[in-house]
Amino acid sequence: MVNVRIDNYDLSVEEGTTIMEAAKKAGVFIPHLCFLKGINEISACKVCMVEIQGKSKLVTACSTPVAEGMVVFTNSPKARSVRKSNVELILSQHDCLCATCVRSGNCPLQTLAGHLGIYELPFERQVSEQDWDNSFPLIRDSKKCIKCMRCIQICSKVQGCDIWDVQNTGAYTNISTVGNMPIAKSKCTLCGQCITHCPTGALKERNDLPAIYDILADPSKITVVQIAPAVRTAWLERRDVEKGIDTEGRLVAALKRIGFDYILDTVFSADVTIMEEGSELLERLESGKDMPMFTSCCPGWVSYLTKNHPELLPNLSTTKSPQQIMGALIKTYFAEKTGVEPENICSISIMPCLSKKREAELESMKASGQRDVDYVLTTREMVRLLRAEHADPAGLKELPFDSPIGDGTGAGAIFGVTGGVMEAALRTAYKLVTGEEAPEDAFEAVRDNRTEGRDNAINVGGIREAEFDLAGRKLRVCVVSGLKNAERVIKDIKTGKVKYDFVEVMACPGGCVGGGGQPIHEGCEWAPGRGKRLYELDADRPLRRSHENPQVVKLYEEFLGKPLSEKSEELLHTQHVTENNYK
Repeated sequence: MVNVRIDNYDLSVEEGTTIMEAAKKAGVFIPHLCFLKGINEISACKVCMVEIQGKSKLVTACSTPVAEGMVVFTNSPKARSVRKSNVELILSQHDCLCATCVRSGNCPLQTLAGHLGIYELPFERQVSEQDWDNSFPLIRDSKKCIKCMRCIQICSKVQGCDIWDVQNTGAYTNISTVGNMPIAKSKCTLCGQCITHCPTGALKERNDLPAIYDILADPSKITVVQIAPAVRTAWLERRDVEKGIDTEGRLVAALKRIGFDYILDTVFSADVTIMEEGSELLERLESGKDMPMFTSCCPGWVSYLTKNHPELLPNLSTTKSPQQIMGALIKTYFAEKTGVEPENICSISIMPCLSKKREAELESMKASGQRDVDYVLTTREMVRLLRAEHADPAGLKELPFDSPIGDGTGAGAIFGVTGGVMEAALRTAYKLVTGEEAPEDAFEAVRDNRTEGRDNAINVGGIREAEFDLAGRKLRVCVVSGLKNAERVIKDIKTGKVKYDFVEVMACPGGCVGGGGQPIHEGCEWAPGRGKRLYELDADRPLRRSHENPQVVKLYEEFLGKPLSEKSEELLHTQHVTENNYK
């Protein structure tokens, strides 16, 4: 242990602890912009400069370890002056148009400038602008980039995709795609982790709200909205609202208040996904063909595999994602039941994910004869829509999801957390094989039991293995969270180091709850807490297994026939092909 003093606080910390970490233990916050623990510790922004007694030069708190007897001043006149100058230099290469930025009010650079009293710049502003394909779901605004390198490190160290790179040096330094390749032709999977870890508005999702306003104003269009499981855990993460009012019913009521006609629950189509995918798994176990079977509900993961390991495409389940299954059913079964012409329906999904925007635009996702999902909004876009329409959830009476495809089980609800798809599938597979229901806690081994967010705890979940007895057969499964972890598992499978029957992969650490379209909270990963909420919703549901859903049973009786039927194959399955077939 090392004894130090930080801003008149005496404390003992482990040797090797940085000044920033030690200060936090003392309740002292040191401003920073580029730092991500274990990911980006390169001292690029020079905002965390602090003064050490007896030293003439300031040091960066994020990378300087404490020493015995060290006395640190985090906000001395000298430290504050240098910090202010460094932030002014950053702002001199930033467009500073906060009023028109999606991160306004949730931007550490904006907050820091205010705290330092920066109201005018002593330096000439020189802002670089790079061309970008604004039709792509991920938008990069070079005018807002502060060269913190977070996007590069997240993409490389956490996701293993290596999309971003540094271009040029010195005052001409910029961030761009590797080799300045057009983003649509790169190996970007649209996981969106670069967006949620960018400290400014340099990275964001394509704004599809203007099209939604046009649709809402068109009386000939019937709007049908589906809401993903993970969205309900994050749509009201605000300090200014009463705890406990972020219910599904109030979210439905808020969207109805805006003017949407039908609000459906994607948990329903998650149940349908399980019926199809679970049946497909049992069929493959019987034949032994194309094993292990990989889940296909995460479009970021599907994109990664098609771009990096196309030889493994036969191992992907052919079952579509819940979003696309719901889209296909909306424009066929739902249209038939409600008497609405499919061409008059505008199918809108609200997702915690950017890659869903790409998925909806694929040519292979037109089972109804037209685009099954017309527009995809991220959770963040939906939050902006609610604010723009002044839909205050506190004053709304709860409303149920619409029918006939609105109700879902607990199994469908946990789709949004890593391990949830696996557990949901095993609950139903067990029933199909044995004719009996599995015990409530039979498959908890695939869960990530972390329930609290940790500062910059990026790699939530990692890799988990389990083995279950399925009517005398040992079923070997693996749950993977994060694309770099997925690459490790793929290599182990290819070399024969491991052998699995069923593998679930979620592109985003923690699953959809940590998706690239979720609300951004600087300095903390909220995925574990959101995942815990989904398991609570699962436990509270009267029905917890997909095959118990009466609306799903009715769907098969009236429309699909049975899982893997010809109708099901036509609407709910797809043959994955190598990308890019974007648009």
